[in-house]
Amino acid sequence: MSPITLLIFILSYFFVLITIAFITSKKSSDNSTFFIANRNSKWYLVAFGMIGTALSGVTFISVPGQVGAPAGNQFQYFQFVLGNALGFIIVATVLLPLYYRLNLTSIYGYIEKRLGVVSYKTAAAIFLMSRTIGSAFRLYLVVIVMQRFIFDAFGVPFWLTVLLSLALIWLYTYKGGLKTIIITDTLQTTFLVLSVLLTIYFICNSLNLNVIEAFETIKQSGYSQIFFFENFMDSKFHVAKQILGGMFVTIAMIGLDQDLMQKNLSCKNIKEAQKNMFTFTGIFVLINLFFLSVGALLYVYASKNGIAIPVDDTGNIRTDFLFPEIALNHLAVVPAIVFMLGLTAATFATTDSALTALTTSFCVDFLNFDKKENINDAKYIKVRHTVHIGFSILMFLVVLLFNQVNNKAVVSAIFTVASYTYGPLLGLYAFGLFAQKGVRDKWVPIICLAAPAICYVLNINSKTILGGYVFDNELIVINGLITFLGLYLIATKTTAEEKLYNRSL
Repeated sequence: MSPITLLIFILSYFFVLITIAFITSKKSSDNSTFFIANRNSKWYLVAFGMIGTALSGVTFISVPGQVGAPAGNQFQYFQFVLGNALGFIIVATVLLPLYYRLNLTSIYGYIEKRLGVVSYKTAAAIFLMSRTIGSAFRLYLVVIVMQRFIFDAFGVPFWLTVLLSLALIWLYTYKGGLKTIIITDTLQTTFLVLSVLLTIYFICNSLNLNVIEAFETIKQSGYSQIFFFENFMDSKFHVAKQILGGMFVTIAMIGLDQDLMQKNLSCKNIKEAQKNMFTFTGIFVLINLFFLSVGALLYVYASKNGIAIPVDDTGNIRTDFLFPEIALNHLAVVPAIVFMLGLTAATFATTDSALTALTTSFCVDFLNFDKKENINDAKYIKVRHTVHIGFSILMFLVVLLFNQVNNKAVVSAIFTVASYTYGPLLGLYAFGLFAQKGVRDKWVPIICLAAPAICYVLNINSKTILGGYVFDNELIVINGLITFLGLYLIATKTTAEEKLYNRSL
């Protein structure tokens, strides 16, 4: 498919999103609308739209690509997804009721009430760093695909492709914020779901397979093993590690993350928010199974047609490039358009949501907008616009940095970083919920820096220290535990009144 056709398609797609933004923000573009959509979102729209935010371009490209990776991944990622599902249930039944009971705009307000101002700022700062890095990873994945298959043909440098992408996202989010995103993410999730289903259809059609034959082909392909029970000590794929890691990564990256929780807090009440989470969980598991099936079919197609796994400019194998390589260079025009539609929808649904959440957290947690008499005053709206631009620039710089250092599948990089950056959040909330004690507030940042550092040393030396044990995503549990124990070391005695107050939170 020609680069000019793909470029016209992407620009048309953004024109639709900007039009939606104009319509949704026409009546109101104040801070209440931007931060929590006036707490008037429909739960079913939030549930469906969250699929696009949670999956992103990482799921769209990296997950199918890893199915046939040299390490022998196959469907092992589905173990992680099952752990995700358990985590979503815990978020819906434990954390969401807490957030609604406290009527929070930023979920880190709980830490302020429970542990103190310094702890609160620390938690918010951890989120800002974690989400910026994670979202930059996701955006990077799509930009390198667009660069390789579209913009290289026009001689456009990588940095300009990133800048244009972020500028377009900023255009349709800066006024309406969350209210706009609830609608655009619903549209983008529709495109994403249609894309993966149509991709399966087009590949099966190219391989002359019906539904039953496709199922049997995947089953017999050598790519479909889900559960790995062997080599608990030295295998990252073991079912226990994957499910445990998936559960706690979800609790941290979803339940303790302002981005996804901000959408939930825009629902009218806790019952609607929980309906959203349970519905979302079921769809999330099913869609990931479809993506893994796409991966198996891609490798079957590549084998049949003599297509090698692409390599990058340094000669490293890039399984991330297999899906776009086949969709854009080996299938017909319609499958190519479907692929770009799904990829664009998945990634920009994640990035637009992240920029809104980062802006919200900084305005509320560091600029104290929730403590202002009138946060919808024109001067505060102007400040919000400035913050929004600032995070767009920051993400631009992080994407450029990541482009210089990354040399492996992005899905692995995202969850590896999450194990380090989100671990302290896990420890902070666990301490707040289960330890009826206060802390020496000023020491909390040191604990939250020390825990990931200890985990890093433990991770790189685990084979020696732990008799050959190799960590995967379950490292986040160790990170959270170290943070919890560190907080316990700096805990303070609480009075009867303080204990009663803590229980009421």
